[in-house]
Amino acid sequence: MTAQAEQVDSPDLSTDTPDDQLPFGVPAPYWLDLRSYDPVATTAALDQPILICQGERDYQATIADDLARWQTGLRARPNVTVRTYPADNHFFLSGSGPSNPAELAAPQHVDPQLVTDIKDWIARNASTVS
Repeated sequence: MTAQAEQVDSPDLSTDTPDDQLPFGVPAPYWLDLRSYDPVATTAALDQPILICQGERDYQATIADDLARWQTGLRARPNVTVRTYPADNHFFLSGSGPSNPAELAAPQHVDPQLVTDIKDWIARNASTVS
């Protein structure tokens, strides 16, 4: 997997790179397109309210790096709501201590507060969300 991930980042990646040399067998055109995609800039250009939710125990998308990048990139953007959930991991499953892959495999329900916050946000923004 490490070699496949390195291939994705390699300047030698091309549309001719065999799928079996890339993560999950996903073809090279996907990875090449992904290099030019800036989700924060794309979101900043939208003309509608935005809700961003983040589990504070998420080690895959972190508060310090990922959420901070979103907040910086959307700072000038009106109607952005950010909610964090102290006990939640990447899948918004509650727990304690550092999250780990085994925790993500255990059957659970998402944090009920997340569901309530999404419901309330939609209710407040229903007339402006398309």
